[in-house]
Amino acid sequence: QSWKEPNSYLNNVLKPPTLEEDGGACNGVDSAVRRLCLSGGCWSFSSCTVFAGTLCAWPNAFVAAAIAAARLNFSNMVAATVQKNKAYYSRYQVKFRRRREGKTDYRARLRLTLQDKNKFNTPKYRLCVRVSNRFVRCQVIYATIKGDIVVSSAGSWELEKYGIKVGLKNWAACYATGLLCARRTLKKFNLDETYEGIEGDDVTGEDYNVEAVDDGPRPFTCYLDIGLKKNNAGARVFGALKGACDGGLNVPHNEKRFIGYDKDEKSLDAEMVAGYIKGSNISEYMEMLEEEEPEKFQKHFSKFHEEEITAEDFEDMYTEAHEKIREEPELVKKARSKPSKPQTWKTPKLSYEQKKANLKAKLLALKEAGED
Repeated sequence: QSWKEPNSYLNNVLKPPTLEEDGGACNGVDSAVRRLCLSGGCWSFSSCTVFAGTLCAWPNAFVAAAIAAARLNFSNMVAATVQKNKAYYSRYQVKFRRRREGKTDYRARLRLTLQDKNKFNTPKYRLCVRVSNRFVRCQVIYATIKGDIVVSSAGSWELEKYGIKVGLKNWAACYATGLLCARRTLKKFNLDETYEGIEGDDVTGEDYNVEAVDDGPRPFTCYLDIGLKKNNAGARVFGALKGACDGGLNVPHNEKRFIGYDKDEKSLDAEMVAGYIKGSNISEYMEMLEEEEPEKFQKHFSKFHEEEITAEDFEDMYTEAHEKIREEPELVKKARSKPSKPQTWKTPKLSYEQKKANLKAKLLALKEAGED
């Protein structure tokens, strides 16, 4: 075997040499020193031979000690496994249930619910936006020791009352839901007339922040809570944020996360934002699919075909819906009526006499069946 081959390095180091190998003590020392030279980075066969020849007369104990030292260095390179003993498990602290379920980011929640000490018991409101596979929900919530209290809530399934019957989870639906939640919240605190936000032709897509009036209450402030959703630029949760701000809520934000923001030019494309608010992106996609892939168009927009909604109807539909939301933002609860006949799902308890009578009837039925 050649001593110049790198592959022989591991074989010679991992296999401990003996002084009796190769038939003699000198040969054993020669082999051992060769391995030591290889482990130290000396790959020359001639240098190993010369070095071994100088140590042939040395005591075997010295060479054995050098070999043991080399083996010890290689043994220290092995990674040690961490043993989880009783002391480890006795000190293990279980995480919160909603953290174990992967539902709550407690690091973000701590910063959204922690209130300044000099504000005493003033609630710290947050605007919670959650987008599911079918709908979007916006809620204004504040935290207490007993639990979270929901001040107001709005869901995109309510938009059907305002004329939006399909597409209840897109960017335009998120904007309309945020607008509905904002107007409903301000109506509850009697701030709807003081802070009206922007509407009609004023909705140009530009960034809007509520300004406090001189003689009157301060604006209703809340902070955006997107949960586990990533804050990607142009996400639908920021569409709901835009709707809430245009509706009159004071939500601290930056225009960098809105759709249409160019980070190179550091400017916001207001026309793109205004188009998304009125569903222009959906209408363009519908027209493109209708021309290029008619079968896919019929499948993807089947609900729109049932409602007879075309690409030209989006702007009018969303504009009218925004006006209706401002006129009647309150949630009208249905009157509960008592059922004509009371319904019971549990078997009523029988008295002792009733049980006795039932038993007699069963015994008589068995007796008659036996006689037949």
